[in-house]
Amino acid sequence: MKIHSIASYVPDHCVDNLAQAATFGETEEFVRTKIGALKLPKKTATEQTSDMAVRAVQKLMVKTELELDAIDALVLVTQNGDGHNLPHTSALVHAKLGLSKTMAVFDVSLGCSGYVYGLQILKGFMQASGFNNGILVTADPYSKVIDPSDRSTTLLFGDAASATLLSKLGKWELSRPRMGTDGSGADNIMVKDGRFSMNGRQVFNFAATVIPKEIKSLLAQEGLQETDIDSYCLHQGSAGILDAIGKRFPAVKDRFVNRLLNTGNTVSSSIPLLLEEEIQKTNINRILISGFGVGLSWASMILTKKDF
Repeated sequence: MKIHSIASYVPDHCVDNLAQAATFGETEEFVRTKIGALKLPKKTATEQTSDMAVRAVQKLMVKTELELDAIDALVLVTQNGDGHNLPHTSALVHAKLGLSKTMAVFDVSLGCSGYVYGLQILKGFMQASGFNNGILVTADPYSKVIDPSDRSTTLLFGDAASATLLSKLGKWELSRPRMGTDGSGADNIMVKDGRFSMNGRQVFNFAATVIPKEIKSLLAQEGLQETDIDSYCLHQGSAGILDAIGKRFPAVKDRFVNRLLNTGNTVSSSIPLLLEEEIQKTNINRILISGFGVGLSWASMILTKKDF
């Protein structure tokens, strides 16, 4: 199973992050160099996680001209689903799209590493089940749990959703992933009493120390050099985190993609938002993706264009 196509949904409504930062006494330079986002998209008050997911899938259907009844499985990565996450939000997406009752539909409760995990889960599930077409959806609107008065979180996160089609006809092959978890750090990113909290310093230290090692181990696992990768699409945690990781790879630092400007940190949707554009470029043949965050959890893999 390979990646065939990716589509995304980003809400039209955006928060001016420079104006928001000013209320906390932060400068434009701080926002640009440490946060990286000047605008943060936000879902409307009446928009549900399932609505965002539906919009992403609908865009994917138009893009691929795939019929709804050709979908064998739909997996939704979210930790902020509709209501209290019961029933699973993917079931609500299934109903809103009017999908076949013979297909497999389920949620995966993972955050920033969820896209990479989700690709591997869906790929293995499809191969074991003999499926032809599967869709991986990400939709994790943190605006549902963020306290607008919390400087450490409200400047970072935006809302978005994505839909990725995996099929036998796809062009992008998935390597064996590398995955890891450090549950002892779980309380560094958590929701308590309905509100999101994050220890920014600890999360930064985790990303800056663990992820470079994981990237190097993944390259070694696949017998590749840093320069064999055309594009490094890492989870868009913050400009500061991306810069810290990129500095560990000076020979290819300019290949580390940063597109935080108009979206901010969209959790599990951040990597597919990058890939939607990257996989269309004719000069891109190998992409390294790496997600890291809530858990603490991380996962990385390499995407290679078929017949390259």
